[in-house]
Amino acid sequence: MQSQTIDPAKTALNHHHAATAEAHHEEHPDHRIFGLIMFLVAEGMIFLGLFGAYIAFRSTLPAWPPEGTPELELLLPGVNTINLIASSFVIHNADTAIKKNDVRGMQLWFAITAAMGIIFLVGQVYEYTHLEFGLTTNLFASAFYVLTGFHGLHVTIGVLAILAVLWRSRTKGHYSNEHHFGIEAAEIYWHFVDVIWIILFGLLYLL
Repeated sequence: MQSQTIDPAKTALNHHHAATAEAHHEEHPDHRIFGLIMFLVAEGMIFLGLFGAYIAFRSTLPAWPPEGTPELELLLPGVNTINLIASSFVIHNADTAIKKNDVRGMQLWFAITAAMGIIFLVGQVYEYTHLEFGLTTNLFASAFYVLTGFHGLHVTIGVLAILAVLWRSRTKGHYSNEHHFGIEAAEIYWHFVDVIWIILFGLLYLL
């Protein structure tokens, strides 16, 4: 039985290839944020189409909202707007905290943001249950429910994303100042939801 000998040249070559592959992996650019932004651009185009349709209805019909449509209350939507805008500042504190390796701080700010998002959704449901018109009452009513409902869906997704980040943050070392894509992505998405609502609030409640 012949003994096998290790070729030092081949061993060195294998180490070189492994080191090269590892370096290439580390230098590979991270396109996840870019992908998220492209996704939000696509979502923004959908909202833009809905906003455009609403503006077209408003500018072409002789009366808007149609006669007999009860006026919208401003108090609850106004409070909801302030709440959502404030939540954008709160979630930014979480991003600041994780960049200082303060995981506990990040968890606190994310938990507060999730609570504010849930409060927004509860307020929206409460408004729905007290409106004096339904989805098929007239064109304004249909547009109102589609716009606010579609935005509410995005708020729900944002809250779930924040809760998912909180769940994963329970694992020690999962997030740090060097690895925090989930936190950054949730923050960017939440800012998007906030901006969309500001536009929507202006169109539906103020104009």
